[in-house]
Amino acid sequence: MNQDMTKGSPLKLILLFAFPLVIGNILQQMYQMADTYIVSQTLGVNAFAAVGSTHSINTLVLGLAIGLTSGLSVITAQRFGKKDEKAIRENLAASVMIAGSVSVLLTLFAVLFRRSILEFMNTPHELVGFANDYLTMMFMGLSGIVLFNLVSNLLRAVGNTKAPLVFLAIASVLNVVLDLVFILVFNMGVAGAGLATVIAQFISGLIGLVYIKRSVPLFRIHKEDWAAGFKQIKEHSAIAFPMGFQTSLIAIGMIVVSMTLNTLGPEAVAATTAAQKIDSLATKPIMAIGVTMATFTAQNYGAEKIERIWEGVKKVLKIMTVYSIVMGLLLIFFGQYFALLFVSPENTEILELTRLYFITNSAFYVLLSSLIIHRYTLQGLGKSTAPTLAGLFELFGRVGAVLLLSKSLGFVGVGLSNPIAWIGALIPLLGSYYSLKRQLTGKKIFNPFRKLANVIK
Repeated sequence: MNQDMTKGSPLKLILLFAFPLVIGNILQQMYQMADTYIVSQTLGVNAFAAVGSTHSINTLVLGLAIGLTSGLSVITAQRFGKKDEKAIRENLAASVMIAGSVSVLLTLFAVLFRRSILEFMNTPHELVGFANDYLTMMFMGLSGIVLFNLVSNLLRAVGNTKAPLVFLAIASVLNVVLDLVFILVFNMGVAGAGLATVIAQFISGLIGLVYIKRSVPLFRIHKEDWAAGFKQIKEHSAIAFPMGFQTSLIAIGMIVVSMTLNTLGPEAVAATTAAQKIDSLATKPIMAIGVTMATFTAQNYGAEKIERIWEGVKKVLKIMTVYSIVMGLLLIFFGQYFALLFVSPENTEILELTRLYFITNSAFYVLLSSLIIHRYTLQGLGKSTAPTLAGLFELFGRVGAVLLLSKSLGFVGVGLSNPIAWIGALIPLLGSYYSLKRQLTGKKIFNPFRKLANVIK
């Protein structure tokens, strides 16, 4: 069912829209944790650490493709706000062409260079074989992952979050079942874990296509829409590719972090892998609110209801600030015990490192919340310059911090690279947001980043 977010209480609409996303994100993280748990319990700590060591590479490649599908959905949401059904179909045609082409090119690149990237990252020798097997399966099935995310993001753009939640639930169950089959029955090792993920998402993506054909007449493309969509590829690419590149920029910083962690030994890699699983689960609601703000903003911008956008941002910032403080404190004091899901109690060094990770990251969730909300709001407005610049600031901040601080502080220095990167990203985002707000409302608004905003424009 499509949801019009241009009418009614902004906060109520945002929370109702975000709730299925939160459930879906948590469900996704839970099956990823189950995936990791199965690997750690059946294949050992090296296999577990190897899968974790691929996180930054996966984010680099898959993040580009998934970010691109999110960008394509922004234009869909804007046109849904305008109630322009013909433009929505043309947008869908352009989206399919762009996503299909990119997935093929990315698959070729990733499969060809996966081993070289692992070696460039100084991946510990005992982890390289596992990591290579896992990435091979993930990248070979990249098109299935793109399909799943494209279907889900386009449905969310028109306010439908329930159907993508169902698709994700199906993928989650399939993933866990296939994990057990491929690893325990067919003895495929970590390659089985990667294969389980891509098959589950591909099947769920196909189910999404069937759902669209039967239940979403708004997305039924006509013959003439393909020609119109082809002409609009440039327009769509102007928003979609910067969003994909933003994720990749962040991933490049993560690769540098991974390279530094690899020099600190398998224990540091294992601790970060365990802590990131819990950290990711804790921040899923923040990410869900961010995705919601992109759709909420895009629909209201298309409907020319600008004041609703500022009202929504203001109220959501208050709620997520409280959430960030509470969740941050929870992980600082108890995160180490959650890590026991993946790490045996006798691995005291790894557990101590997870505690340090939470101290250096969770205390700064307020910064992350502000970053996500402002970034997605600007993207919903169709603005790509500031979010892309924020990605660059985040990259430089993370890389600079990890290279400088790791020498003097070791693992703690690596952990601090995240909040430093968040601070860097917030500078262009806040400058652009308040400048744009003043421009669209015609009111004088205090903006400490005004000079930077003028440079961005």
